[in-house]
Amino acid sequence: MSDSDLSLSTLRRDDVDKVIAHLEEDIIFGRLAPGTRLTEDMLMVRYDASRHFVRQALVDMERRGIVRREKNIGATVRTYSAEEVHHIYDVREMLTRQAALMIPLPAPPELIGKLRALQAAYREQAELQDLRGVHDANDAFHIALFEACGNPYLVRTLQDYMDLTLPMRAKNLADAEGLKLSISQHDLMIDLLTGRDIWAFAQLCVEHMQTSKTDYLARVAKGASADEQEGAPQRQRRGR
Repeated sequence: MSDSDLSLSTLRRDDVDKVIAHLEEDIIFGRLAPGTRLTEDMLMVRYDASRHFVRQALVDMERRGIVRREKNIGATVRTYSAEEVHHIYDVREMLTRQAALMIPLPAPPELIGKLRALQAAYREQAELQDLRGVHDANDAFHIALFEACGNPYLVRTLQDYMDLTLPMRAKNLADAEGLKLSISQHDLMIDLLTGRDIWAFAQLCVEHMQTSKTDYLARVAKGASADEQEGAPQRQRRGR
C-alpha cells in the first residue's frame, strides 16, 4: 500500500470516528433517548457526513452493543429490559471485582501518580461542565486502574462491558450529585490503593457502578408504568 493510500485510509477512519463520537455524545447526554430510530438520512444531515461513513459508524456502534439494528425497523438506540440490566451488571460486577482483586497492594507509586493525574483531569472537566470531557476522563481513569490487574484480556472484556452499559451509566455523569459522588469514590479508591485492604478496595469498585444501575432500572420501571397507564383506557374500551 502506498503512502497516499495509507493517508486516504486514515482520513476515512477519522471521518467514521467523528460520526461515532457525535453519535456517542448524543446518546450519552440524552439527546438521542433509548429506543430512538437512527435513520441514515437523519444522521447524514445531523453530522454532515456521507451515507458510507454513517453506515460504518452504525455497524461499529452495533458491534459494541450501543445500537440495535433489526430487519424492517432499522437502527435504534439500544434499550434494555430490567432483566437484561441485571444480567449485564452481574457480569460487569464479577469482572470488576476480579480485576480489582488482582491489583497488588500497596500499589506502586507510578500507578498512584498516574491515577491522581487522571483524577485531576476528571475534576477539571467537571468544573468546566464539559460533559464529553467528563465521560472521557472517567473512562480513562477506570481503564488505567484496571490495566494494573496485569491481564489484558480481562481489561478488554471490561471495556466491552463499559461500552455495553454506556446508555445506562453515562446519564449519571451529567447529574451534579452523581458526578460529585463519582469523584469522591475515585479519591477513596486511590487512598485504598496505598494500603493493604484489597477486599475493601474491590467492594468499593463494585459499589461505584450501583448508582447508574439503580437509576436506569428506575427509568425502566417508570417507562413500564407509563405504558401500563396508557394501555388502560384502550383495554377499558375493548372491554365495553
